[in-house]
Amino acid sequence: MASSFDNTDRFDAEVWLRASDQRLSRFIDDHDERLALLHTVYRQASRTQLDADLVLAVMQVESSFDRYAISRAGAQGLMQVMPFWRVEIGRPQDNLTDMDTNVRYGTTILSHYLDVADGDLVDALARYNGSRGRLKYPEKVVSAWRQVWRNKTADELPQLQRTCMNYRLQACRYQ
Repeated sequence: MASSFDNTDRFDAEVWLRASDQRLSRFIDDHDERLALLHTVYRQASRTQLDADLVLAVMQVESSFDRYAISRAGAQGLMQVMPFWRVEIGRPQDNLTDMDTNVRYGTTILSHYLDVADGDLVDALARYNGSRGRLKYPEKVVSAWRQVWRNKTADELPQLQRTCMNYRLQACRYQ
């Protein structure tokens, strides 16, 4: 396990891993599969400076943690990455149902959209989903983030607080 977190604070990683393992068990039964996914999420979220719990919320909404999920539009894997991204940021032969590959692509894409949206989480999530200008998808992700993964108030997450104020999301109404 230490090799997955060489460049991060191992204590924080362990605390997150234990809490997330328990939460993820309701979606993925196999303990080894959960740990492999959580290590990958933590590593890729750290690399792209995303909140690891946000990445899990995106996966929950996108694929319900089914690494073989394929949408009607052709998006694939845990984070439902569209195949055209292989040419844009990877290699044409990359397997988007491979957990490591899919999470690397998904976090890179979401981080890119956060940069393009100047940190506006709702806009970035809508861009990620291809639904810019609509709130349904960002609302689902923020709701999952707060209720399942993060369990923190908007005040504890500055990025979320700004989003809640700007868009008046329903997911932000409970404390």
